[in-house]
Amino acid sequence: MQRSKPLRFWPVLVVVVAMDALTKSFAEHLLVPQRIPHDVLGDWLRFTLVYNPGAAFGFNVGDYSRQVFTVLTLGALAILARLYLGTRDDERMRVLALALVVGGAVGNLVDRIRSPMGVVDFIDFGFGDHRWPTFNVADVAVSMGAVCLAWVLWEEDRATEATEESPLRAEAPAP
Repeated sequence: MQRSKPLRFWPVLVVVVAMDALTKSFAEHLLVPQRIPHDVLGDWLRFTLVYNPGAAFGFNVGDYSRQVFTVLTLGALAILARLYLGTRDDERMRVLALALVVGGAVGNLVDRIRSPMGVVDFIDFGFGDHRWPTFNVADVAVSMGAVCLAWVLWEEDRATEATEESPLRAEAPAP
């Protein structure tokens, strides 16, 4: 039996981490100084270099944010590793979702470890003063992967419930 799970997981993870690192490097070199918007598609999409010492949406826990979110990320990666190990070769969508989430988590973890300034964010989306929090490629991968993983796990749960209920209906006496 061919082991296709690693052949699907690792290339996606590596591409996510590489694209994230490459785009962040470009942002740090081309978008200086910080917080100056560069229009890409008018006001709707801009590139704006910012450093986020906290987590998603600028969530911050003070002076120890970097350490706290590093530890939380490592814990999340351990949980994701268990999910990966429990995934069968034929569960393609689950493998892809896990690779996206892990790749994005690793990309942002690298930033937290390498710089006390925090995670490099640069994708600035919105209209006028109504802006979505600035994000990066790793954030996109984590978000897409998390949505896919939630959907896959929900579908697995529904299938399990249907399987567990099915024999009960078959054994129930007819009225």
